[in-house]
Amino acid sequence: MNTSRISETSSVAQTESPEVCRRIRLSWTTLLLLMTVLPAISRAQTQQQVRPRGSDPVPEPAVSAVLAAFDKYEVVGMPEAHDLKDVDDFILSLIRNPAFAEKVNDIAVECGNSLYQPVLDRYIAGEDVPFKEVQKVWRNTTQMMCGWSGFFEQFFPVVRAINQERPLGKRLRVLAGDPPVDWDQVKDYDDRWKFGDREASIASVMEKEVLSKHRKALMLFGTFHLFHGQEKSAVSIYERDYPNLTFVISELGFFDTDLPTLSISPFAIWPIPSLARAKGTWLGALDLGHFLPNPMSIDEDCNVHKVEFPKSLQKPMEDLVDALLYLGPQDLRLREQLPADIALDIDYRMELQRREALPGLPGVAPEALLWDREWNGEIVNRASSPLFVVPKPDTGIKGIVQSCLDRKNGSSAPQ
Repeated sequence: MNTSRISETSSVAQTESPEVCRRIRLSWTTLLLLMTVLPAISRAQTQQQVRPRGSDPVPEPAVSAVLAAFDKYEVVGMPEAHDLKDVDDFILSLIRNPAFAEKVNDIAVECGNSLYQPVLDRYIAGEDVPFKEVQKVWRNTTQMMCGWSGFFEQFFPVVRAINQERPLGKRLRVLAGDPPVDWDQVKDYDDRWKFGDREASIASVMEKEVLSKHRKALMLFGTFHLFHGQEKSAVSIYERDYPNLTFVISELGFFDTDLPTLSISPFAIWPIPSLARAKGTWLGALDLGHFLPNPMSIDEDCNVHKVEFPKSLQKPMEDLVDALLYLGPQDLRLREQLPADIALDIDYRMELQRREALPGLPGVAPEALLWDREWNGEIVNRASSPLFVVPKPDTGIKGIVQSCLDRKNGSSAPQ
């Protein structure tokens, strides 16, 4: 029995190798459910356990705290997109703060295909670049999440507008961190892995364009790319040569969710938004499993399995990140809505379906893929559920399994 393993955070979907990737046949909604629903079984019990030893975390106003971090560190890394609108809104407020561009030179992004760096440079600098052309930067990455992200549809034009108010020598540059995949050259599933490793690509961009030049950069990447002390995370790779220069921020994942009342939250009196240092606090002493779900796997028979974190991740959060970001009550978080221009872009949707149906990709018939009438209905239905809610375990697991079975059997094909 073959089993596909998915190593993800609550806010990042990524796999450990191309060989693993080729077996994963879930749509983005199924992936999100898979990574959030199973940990909910024990989450309420976990949050009632005795806190570990450590001082109380001290909240600071988040924007000023992030800006202050640049006085000591050359790089500040934090998560973005991945369906969490509150995180996206915080980033937009941060970069629009006039002090940001005075302290920071570059913004490195996960959702940027480095093949298009010259196009991106010209667009961000204010040159006359058609928006359809610059959209390729985030629509043509290795990650489908990037292509439908409402955040990145706003982010790049906002940075461009900020630069119009800056003198030429003090403008922001946006760095694309994803490998330079040319989708016109990808004819089968093996082709997509010929363009390089994601972690190595990110680390290379940071070393070449930021660290070796002693520039200051904000990194916007899924949390697993940012962790300290790992063998393969992008930050850990470049920290071998550039240690102690990066300040890593994580959001709270599913910690402090599913509470009977908001008033019993340990963050109830914290200002919104807040940033709290992890080191030496009871919050930082909690292990990763209190914040992010364990990796999951689904085998070819549509059985779901829980997998333990690798030993390198079985650590207190204070060993993995430097600070934690609080953006308000966890149970009232908002999720991203799919932009209308993506939902209505038939050519782009057909291209995404082509990528999903590449020859050599086992497990699902092309007619059972993402862009069927069922998924179109989900786009509409999301409007009635704006909160980022962890589904109830029984309902979520059954839905995951049924979706896998439907796709395996081709039963969700349009009639």
